[in-house]
Amino acid sequence: MASDDIAQLADALSKTHVGDGELSYKGLGLKLDNAESAEQLARDIKQYQGLRALRLEGNTLGVEAAQAIAKALENKDMLQRCYWSDMFTGRLRSEIPPALRSMGSAVMGAGARLTELDLSDNAFGPDGVKGIEQLLKSPSCHTLRELKLNNCGMGIGGGKILAEALIECHRQSSSLGAPLRLRVFIAGRNRLENEGASALAKAFQLLGSLEEIHMPQNGINYSGVMALASAIRHNPELRVLNLNDNTFTKKGSLAMAQALRHLRNIQVINFGDCLVRSEGAVALAAVLREGLPILKELNLSFGEITEAAALVVAQAVADKADMEKLDLNGNCLGEEGCEALREAMENMNKGDLLESLSDDEGDEDDEDDSGNDDDDDDDDDDDVSDDCNEENEEGSEITKENGITTNGNSPVSPNSPAEITSFLSCPSAEQLLQLGELRTDLQQEVDASEPQKAADVILKIGSLYSEDPETKTAVLDTIDAMLKKLLSGSTLQSYCFLSTLLVMMGLLKGEGKTKKALLVPGQLLCLEHAVQQEYFPKHDASLLHIFLSRNGGVLKSCGSARERLSSALERRDQPILQDHHDQGPESPLFAVSYTTLCCTTSCVLPHIALCVLVG
Repeated sequence: MASDDIAQLADALSKTHVGDGELSYKGLGLKLDNAESAEQLARDIKQYQGLRALRLEGNTLGVEAAQAIAKALENKDMLQRCYWSDMFTGRLRSEIPPALRSMGSAVMGAGARLTELDLSDNAFGPDGVKGIEQLLKSPSCHTLRELKLNNCGMGIGGGKILAEALIECHRQSSSLGAPLRLRVFIAGRNRLENEGASALAKAFQLLGSLEEIHMPQNGINYSGVMALASAIRHNPELRVLNLNDNTFTKKGSLAMAQALRHLRNIQVINFGDCLVRSEGAVALAAVLREGLPILKELNLSFGEITEAAALVVAQAVADKADMEKLDLNGNCLGEEGCEALREAMENMNKGDLLESLSDDEGDEDDEDDSGNDDDDDDDDDDDVSDDCNEENEEGSEITKENGITTNGNSPVSPNSPAEITSFLSCPSAEQLLQLGELRTDLQQEVDASEPQKAADVILKIGSLYSEDPETKTAVLDTIDAMLKKLLSGSTLQSYCFLSTLLVMMGLLKGEGKTKKALLVPGQLLCLEHAVQQEYFPKHDASLLHIFLSRNGGVLKSCGSARERLSSALERRDQPILQDHHDQGPESPLFAVSYTTLCCTTSCVLPHIALCVLVG
């Protein structure tokens, strides 16, 4: 080794940090190609008594240098933390696996019990995962608490190898009475895609101990997200969930919302740039309303969320005392929508929580106000059903009955009486009256787990409304019974049903092949009646009110029925205002109601709303 190189190495090693059981060469930029170049570093390691942490980040190791360091580690049985990220810059990929195997073998041979292993920013691919496979399966990793493999290019194959290693580690450690309890898992930017994510999901479900999961930018779409969602519900101590820059769409968003209902300790959710969209945002808002009691941060940025859905999310965080940050930047609110959202947050005394909206994509209404997304780029979305059992309509016949666009083979319950089946296939007021006491059986045709079918049936029956007393009573009684059942479950179920209903009414842009109904006034008059009933939750009425007040132009064909429904929804908000009158405008619920009624130029009857507040 040249004298200049030796001098340079000696100077670098003089900057080595030593203390608290940690030996650090972090960021020294050492280029260790062979055993000779690593001789001094290896000597330092060997002589260090009580070594608990070794930092090698920001240097570059060749195979022979790694072997020399491994030799020095052979007796370091107290080693617990290996910070070995960014350790192979400029190396051939073929050099990395043997280097890792050497160092891993030394750790195992020493009988060390690791608690933290960081190999991030080492572009080692699937072969690199093979280099640490035996280490991860060994007793040295039975005690592992943090595993960091960010930006390693593992790919699908590496993800599968890693998953199997974790599963085997858990199996072996469990057989010894001390199962692996991994707490932190970081694997962003690894091109895991659906297969890799699904494989890891099996490991996560088995572990059940995770507190942090970071898997951003992995090319995961809804099927992989659904697998992860199924797994995280088995990790009740989860505090941080970061899946930024993957692709949820509706199915993934609903599955994740279902999973989050089981988690009480989550503090940070990052679903930014995940194409959550408005239906997904509404579902997540439902979970916010009924759970996530200590949530601090929610990132739903760049998700194609519209103004109304963003305001529903804002309402849902009103009572989150620990909330510190809400990011809705880069969505489709439009200028007025951004102002409405800011005003809503300010009126709830939570304006400082809202992140910048400087990258808003503008109002989607300018591009498509049809309320549907038939050109959705997730063409394979029809292959897998979502958590609400959305119907697969591909290839089905579309017909129009009583003003409703319906699926020609729309299912009915297999045990339905013939009269019910006949009625639903071609409903009429005359048939509804002829059902007599059998009308109560119509409740069995709707279930919150099948929101599309339920919304279709509700709209069918609502289309039969007339001012004929007998028909009016029959229709309203039937609608009441059905809605009472549909809205009696969880907030997530009711929001899922209502968002599907809003899509079919053209008030919410949806995904997939859900078709907009051809509405008639009777359906709106049924809703006008329903929202005034005790069984109809106030927050559900508020959800309808927000979407109607911002997209009400879609219902112009229904004339006065639209105004009657809007007025009924406003009246339903008045008790909320009265309940919090003593608290004044500072009350979160008071402020949300005020904002819902008055904060944009698209609001329905703003002067009436203002009078309510003044009064």
